[in-house]
Amino acid sequence: MINSVNSLYLSERQVERKTGQSTLDQDAFLKILITQLANQDPSKPMEDKEFISQMANFSSLEQMTQMNKALTGFLDMQKDNHFLSHSQLIGKEIKWEKIVANPSGETEMNVQDSVVNAIKFQNGKTKLVLETGEVIDTIQVIHISRPSQ
Repeated sequence: MINSVNSLYLSERQVERKTGQSTLDQDAFLKILITQLANQDPSKPMEDKEFISQMANFSSLEQMTQMNKALTGFLDMQKDNHFLSHSQLIGKEIKWEKIVANPSGETEMNVQDSVVNAIKFQNGKTKLVLETGEVIDTIQVIHISRPSQ
């Protein structure tokens, strides 16, 4: 009888692995805890220390989940702020450094100037779109001024 119950449980468990989630959420943790309490051996009930430890784990899981949500929101807000703060560069004249190869094949730093036409967010970084059509990283900028008339 026990073997048939075990084989039934194991066959259901394998199906769950194929279709289930790869991480445990709060609901899954509580279901496991409730199942464990419901199926414990009455002659050897779960000790208080074990139960408290599992509840502490649940509490930690809840706190980490909330912290993860808060940090994700904070990072998204920082990206937006960083992007928006660079919008003040639109229409400004900038000097920026560009690495170029000279005729002998050596690289050297060349200072270019252009006007910023737009700002775009690409691959997690804020980029400046120049009037020449070039797209540069903000770290390349060495000077910002009002456009000369």
